[in-house]
Parts: sequence; structure tokens; C-alpha cells
Amino acid sequence: MLIMVGIYIILGLSLNLITGFTGQLSLGHAAFYGIGAYTSAILSTRYGMGFGITAPLSGLMAAFLGFLLGIPTLKLQGAYLAIVTLGFGEIIRITALNWMQLTRGPMGIPGIPAISIFGYELQSNLGYYYVICILAMITVLLISRIVNSRVGRAFMAIREDELAAQYMGIYTTNYKILAFSMGAFLAGVAGSFYAHYVSYIDPQSFTFDESIQILSIVILGGMGSIPGTILGAAILVTAPELLRSLQDYRMVIYGLILILMMLIRPQGILGGVRFTQRKGGEIQNDSFRGKEYQQAVWGSKSSR
Repeated sequence: MLIMVGIYIILGLSLNLITGFTGQLSLGHAAFYGIGAYTSAILSTRYGMGFGITAPLSGLMAAFLGFLLGIPTLKLQGAYLAIVTLGFGEIIRITALNWMQLTRGPMGIPGIPAISIFGYELQSNLGYYYVICILAMITVLLISRIVNSRVGRAFMAIREDELAAQYMGIYTTNYKILAFSMGAFLAGVAGSFYAHYVSYIDPQSFTFDESIQILSIVILGGMGSIPGTILGAAILVTAPELLRSLQDYRMVIYGLILILMMLIRPQGILGGVRFTQRKGGEIQNDSFRGKEYQQAVWGSKSSR
């Protein structure tokens, strides 16, 4: 379960970069997850490549297709963009289901080799746990650095008011394509790890339901919140398992928990909250409101 939490942390953060920080609603994020998994599976089973090579190549393949998708579609907004990404996700799933020569269709790809590090093949869940922890920490650090950079402020400016950001001189389409490609790359890496971990993949692992699961993590934890995404992944992955003893009622309870959460705190558990390091080492919570929020998006006068 902890390994799956780590995978969904990466997936949630990659979608949060697109939806939470840039404000572009994507309903087909599982497509990039699947692209990464299938790329890694094909390269490892047919060409004998290891995880150290297949992971970055899987990320690059997902980023490339995300880039191609973004060029004609990211001029769209709102529901129109959501429908296009939904259609893209279905195209990828149907392609994987019917391209027998490449993906083996509904039979899937078995026998994906385990991850090997310096010649040592991982045989236990503990080894995979350490690897996914490292990947998740790298993802958190990368997203944090992006968000707190000039590029991240441009992303958040687009999210708040795309027209105003465009008048301020931000090339909104280019930045949206960049965010889409970055998110797709991270999802592809997560898919690569998943393929090597489970050693078998098929199209049913990357359906629309999977995209909704990833989006739910972002919404529950808080859009635009890195700690919130981590918490959301932990809750949504473990909750169904903790309720498994209730058998037929567990999914009903799971759904009620989500509904109550949206009614009580619609911005998400940690939505609108940031953690800042003050002098003396004290960590305090600040709400993203008013003047502080504007400074977080546009930067202070001294930094401009």
C-alpha cells in the first residue's frame, strides 16, 4: 500500500502542476501514466533495457505526446479542454487495446523484468518502497522548485486570470504547453515504475476511472498544494483498503467521505494553506489570501 501511495503521490503532483498551479482541467492524465508503462514494458521485454534507461525514456515519450497534444488544444479553456483531454485518454486506451503487434491488446504485456540497481535485482517490496520514496522525494523537490521560480509564478498567474497574465507579457500558451509536458513527463516516470513493479500491464489499468482517481487526489488534498497532494494520495489509496472488512458497503462509505469532505472544506484539506519557514526555525501556516497571495503569484516589489 505504501508503494502505491508513492506512485499516486507522483501522479497527483504531476496533475497538480497542470490543474492546481496552472488551472488547466485535464481528465485524461491516466493516458500519460499508461504511455510511460507501455514504453517501459516494450523497451524492457523486447530490447532488454533496464529501469535506469526505460524510466527517463518513458517520461520523454509521455512528455512528447503531451507536447503534441498541447499545441493544438491548450488554446482551449474550461470544459472544452477537459473534453479534449478525456478524448485523448480514450484514444490511448483504445490504441493499447487494439494494436496487437505492439501492445498485445487485451492480453497485456507479461514478464516485465524487476528493477535492477548496480546489478542487484529487487526481489522484495522493501526495495521497491525505497525506490519509490526516492522518486517521490525528487518529484516533491522538483515541483517545489518549479512553483517557487519565475516559471511557477507565471503558471499561477495564468490560473488566476489568463487574460490579465497575457496583457502582462506572459506567453500563456507556451507556459501551458510547458506545464502539460512537465506533468506528462512525471506521469510517464510513475508509469514506468508501476510496470516494473507489477511485472504485467494491460489497458484496463489506465482507464478513465484512473484519471478520476488522480484528479480526486488533487481536489481532496487541495489544488495548488504540494503537502495536500501527498495527504490526498495517502487517504484515497489507503481508505478503500481500511474499509475492506465492510465488504459491500466500503465503496459507499468511501464515496460519502468524499462528499462530506467537499461540503465541509470544498477547497481541499490543505487548499489555500502554505507552510513558510520563519526566522528562528519556526514553521507557521499562512493562508493564500489578499496581499500575501498576490506576492506569492507575482513576487514582491523588491524581486521584480
